[in-house]
Amino acid sequence: MLISKKEIEVRYAETDQMGVVYHANYVIWLEVGRTQLIKDLGFSYAAMEEEGILSPVVDLQIQYKKPLKYDDTAVIHTWVEEYTGVKVTYGYEIYTPNEEVSITALSSHVCVKKDTFKPIQIRKYYPEWDKAYEEAKKRS
Repeated sequence: MLISKKEIEVRYAETDQMGVVYHANYVIWLEVGRTQLIKDLGFSYAAMEEEGILSPVVDLQIQYKKPLKYDDTAVIHTWVEEYTGVKVTYGYEIYTPNEEVSITALSSHVCVKKDTFKPIQIRKYYPEWDKAYEEAKKRS
């Protein structure tokens, strides 16, 4: 199983009145981690979009465990939790500077044609991605 890692410096603007990272900003960081994983696998999500294919989120689950604060360095760990050839579920853990888990999350995605939003089979349209995801996914 491939685990991609990406550091994020917490900016002041990402915190709330309580002095911790605003909860919705973690969702943005999940995208950063997911994009890094795709790059680590040798692909580009931007290139896929240029070809008229999008990958919307169809499910998102987050568990908040420890807050991050301004000037902390967060480390996002991202992997392929599950892959069916049509749907991809990514797993995430974001760590605090003390290597404690800040959040755990899962996001599920399908690929769709931009003009119709009809789902496509990844293994048919992108056989290289299919092979890489099969090899990188978590094993039971």
